[in-house]
Amino acid sequence: MRLHTRDVRQDVRELGALLGDVLEEQASRGAFEVVEDLRTAAIDYRSGDLESRDSLQATLDDLDGDTQSVVARAFTTYFELINLAEERERVRAIREDRQDGNLEDGVAGTIQSLIEADADPETVQQVLDDVLIEPTFTAHPTEARRKTVKAKLRSIATDLEELDERRLTEAEGDRVWRGVDAEVTSLWQTPQLRERRPEPQDEARNVQWYLENTLFDVVGQVYDELERAIAAEYPEVDVPKLFEFRSWAGSDRDGNPYVTPEVTTDTLERQRSVVLEKYRVALKELSGVLSQDGHRVDVGEAFQESLAEDRDRLPGVAAETEARYPGEPYRQKLKLMRERLDRVDDVRPGGYANADELIADLSVIADSLERNGATVVVEAYVEPLRRQVDTFGFTLASLDLRDHQENHTEAVAEALATEGLDYRGMDEDERVEVLTEAVLQDDPLIDLVDPGDVSDTAARVLERFDSLGDWQREFGPGAIDTYCISMTEEPSHVLEVLFLADQAGVVSLPDHCGLDVVPLLETESALNGARRIMGTLFENEAYARSLAARDGVQEIMLGYSDSNKENGFLAANWDLYKNQRRLADICDDFDVTMRLFHGRGGSISRGGGPMNEAMLALPNETVTGQIKFTEQGEAIAEKYANSRIAERNLEQMLNAQVRARTTAIREPVEDVPDAWADAMDAMATTARAEYRDLLETEGFVSYFEQATPITVIENLNLGSRPASRSGERNVEDLRAIPWVFSWTQSRCILPGWYSLAAGMRAFLDDGGDVDTLREMYEEWPFFRTTLDNAALSLARTDLEIGAEYAALADEDLRERFFPRLRDEYEDAVDLVLEISGRDGLLRREWLDESLRRRNPYVDPLNFIQTRLLPKDDRTDAEERTLRLTVKGIAAGMKNTG
Repeated sequence: MRLHTRDVRQDVRELGALLGDVLEEQASRGAFEVVEDLRTAAIDYRSGDLESRDSLQATLDDLDGDTQSVVARAFTTYFELINLAEERERVRAIREDRQDGNLEDGVAGTIQSLIEADADPETVQQVLDDVLIEPTFTAHPTEARRKTVKAKLRSIATDLEELDERRLTEAEGDRVWRGVDAEVTSLWQTPQLRERRPEPQDEARNVQWYLENTLFDVVGQVYDELERAIAAEYPEVDVPKLFEFRSWAGSDRDGNPYVTPEVTTDTLERQRSVVLEKYRVALKELSGVLSQDGHRVDVGEAFQESLAEDRDRLPGVAAETEARYPGEPYRQKLKLMRERLDRVDDVRPGGYANADELIADLSVIADSLERNGATVVVEAYVEPLRRQVDTFGFTLASLDLRDHQENHTEAVAEALATEGLDYRGMDEDERVEVLTEAVLQDDPLIDLVDPGDVSDTAARVLERFDSLGDWQREFGPGAIDTYCISMTEEPSHVLEVLFLADQAGVVSLPDHCGLDVVPLLETESALNGARRIMGTLFENEAYARSLAARDGVQEIMLGYSDSNKENGFLAANWDLYKNQRRLADICDDFDVTMRLFHGRGGSISRGGGPMNEAMLALPNETVTGQIKFTEQGEAIAEKYANSRIAERNLEQMLNAQVRARTTAIREPVEDVPDAWADAMDAMATTARAEYRDLLETEGFVSYFEQATPITVIENLNLGSRPASRSGERNVEDLRAIPWVFSWTQSRCILPGWYSLAAGMRAFLDDGGDVDTLREMYEEWPFFRTTLDNAALSLARTDLEIGAEYAALADEDLRERFFPRLRDEYEDAVDLVLEISGRDGLLRREWLDESLRRRNPYVDPLNFIQTRLLPKDDRTDAEERTLRLTVKGIAAGMKNTG
């Protein structure tokens, strides 16, 4: 059966032609011809039909400011449309593979992996009970696209779906394409750039959109498919909760002074309002289905008791309901359930106290229907809703709080100073002792509401913790129950947060701890000191009691971004791998269940890459079943904007985690040959030294500033958070996102590969064997994934374009740094190909095709950008064009930072 009427080439061709028509109509014939000249010249050069880019450069040299702007807009819009075409092609592949049964890493593949592992029902149940996957959406980097632009693109995507998946008459097809034409015309006329920075509320709404419009419905579909597959092979196995969604948008305070308690309150209120309305609509739809005659079905004693309780709870509404639905008990129950939802967030009594009560009501209905032979109704309507409530609760997504450890230390020091304690003057052991005693005693030590004369920083921290108690009372403990501490270096940094939560009444030991306190280990010193930090905490009386109250689960976050920026790609990856194993050993020694929180970004250098492959490459010791990871920026849109792609991502994550957990149960300690570990140690040592030498070479920061668009990126309205922590111009202070974003724009993506070759070459020069590296690549998921991810960055790098940016730097800086980067790049390409045994860097044909399709269209944007960057007296129009090139290149590279 043919599922689709189009293919990606047709979509690209027709969308490109349509954009050309719009360009000619909205700008001019001359502008259209300029864009065509640039496009064909770039394609011809890339295909080898032209020996140089001279004709492209000559065309660009002749452009006036207005035409330059039109060109930048044309190529930016092209990428927006081509991204939709490629998204549609992904959907085609998913549907066709699902139809043919070829989704090896889908739900069916998950069950097959269990069968192949000879897993008995008890093992399967253990694996599923252990698994909990927690994607955590963050606001940084914010999508480069405006919400208005994104809405128009989604409208076009819907039209493309209709053209591709429905059998339309010629007239119907023309009508749909006219809608595409109208949206592309409107898109051309719409401002592409934000005139103001997005506020934290904007970022929270952006995250909310994906949860509300895609994931809410997709989750039930994944569970439904899994339950059917499980029932066929393991009928005695129950499927527990496997997914939970979390967010930092509206609650992450680290480096963002605009995330206030008011912002967090607004986010919690809005998310609750959204999810309750989703449930109301679902119950209303269910009422349309459950029209059973109460005189013909026996609803059962449990259902009757539940309905009677609701009538007693809401007598006035119950009388109206019985009059409206006489003899229809399910509809009466559902109407009362909707009324209870209406009262969750208002002052009237009778509302649901929590989501568990709503789940209990749905379970009563499901049991009653099944006893009446309506199991199919339960499977089609009740069970998906029950899974949604179990997943999203009354919060839609639980929020994590986060702040830098220095701010907590400052707040604690100032608050304790009012009580006569010199916290600043204490050493680490003394701080731990004071904090421990304060948490264990019954009476509060400080006044969060009226702390006295404290700094603004301390006041903000104390106000946040005071608000935390209010938030948990108003929205439930699960709505905001995690606190992440950036740059954790000492045990006291963790105990400070526990202490402040205790003072807020969120912690009351030994019975209650309403907060997971999560150290973020992101520096080399913190990772190497993990046993000292975590061991001290696990042996601490107050902290041990708090862990016991949280079921003995310790969440630990690993910072991929800053680790890479500090140590380079290869050394950072090896450090993270070793330290994950070290953390697992520490937790095992203290009988603590570890949940790793992977602070991954969208780019390879920040821990990006295929999530399912990353999960399978984790050390067995760390795979407890629970896993948490960040989802950021354009990666959120790429994974979750389309419902079919979102479903595919969830099932791939599930497949990887089930397989990884099954392996970890069978082989709790991963067998890594000493020769492999020694090779990695040797490579990482040299790679780190080479990377640090680059960053510390005199003039490198100046080169970075001159040879990338960092000064433009810092002033873009891409996110609510400042680009650097203190405003200083140095690599250490610069946030990882603009660091990576800048190199990506210049097509010299050194954070994703620099010093990789230096490390491998040193190993080989010191007597190492390339066959060892090939063996590691073939048999060790960690090394294979590391090398494949580096290959992605190498493939996206284009040093011929990078040379244009290098030419913007002072001659002495250019000659000092660019040849060094080029030599390392070329050596890395050669070694990756030699070790992997491939002819090309990319092992996925579709990705190689995508890059070849995109590169010629990115080139003109890069050349416009390099013409505008060195100008000190840019006009307002030129400034807008320059910013537009940044957006266009990001769309073309499908990455910000």
